[in-house]
Amino acid sequence: QVHLVESGGGLVQAGGSLRLSCTGSGRIRSSYVKAWFRQAPGKERNLVAALTWSGDNTYYADSVKGRFTISRDNAKNTVYLQMNSLKPKDTAVYYCAASSTVTLSIVELEYDYWGQGTQVTVSS
Repeated sequence: QVHLVESGGGLVQAGGSLRLSCTGSGRIRSSYVKAWFRQAPGKERNLVAALTWSGDNTYYADSVKGRFTISRDNAKNTVYLQMNSLKPKDTAVYYCAASSTVTLSIVELEYDYWGQGTQVTVSS
């Protein structure tokens, strides 16, 4: 059985911070590329950040650069998304995803496994 379980979402005021966590189990190997996507109401799902097993290669969407940090603890098979200086436009359902590819991918179709999503709401 495959699992990606997210936690850490919630309601926060603009300028605040949240930390999302996502733990993998089952077929989700700690070596997989891990990423966070988000989907705002009425909009398509977009990649927010991604990183490889070593953490040497990362990707950030322009809209979150300098505010969000993706990291991972391979021993715990967990990926994190530290979100600072949050803005109302960051409001979305955030999804953790894992890809069995070795190299970093920004293509949603290359992510094989998905979490159930966690709501992040930023009030103005």
